Amino acid sequence: RKHYPYQCTLTIGGMTCENCARRVENALNALPGVWATVNIGDGKALIRSKVKTDDALLRKAVASAGYTVI
Repeated sequence: RKHYPYQCTLTIGGMTCENCARRVENALNALPGVWATVNIGDGKALIRSKVKTDDALLRKAVASAGYTVI
């Protein structure tokens, strides 16, 4: 965790199961320098990164997985 000093939380819409959460997690983790975990229970993604990551880039990754950021 100490290697990922930047952190943000996104609320994800459209997730209904663990597979949905995994798809979003995989899409975010595919970004360079990003470590994301998704909690299906509260519909949120906790994103840690090595450098500041553009919000639009995170939204685009979530959209590519078929979900939306609320």
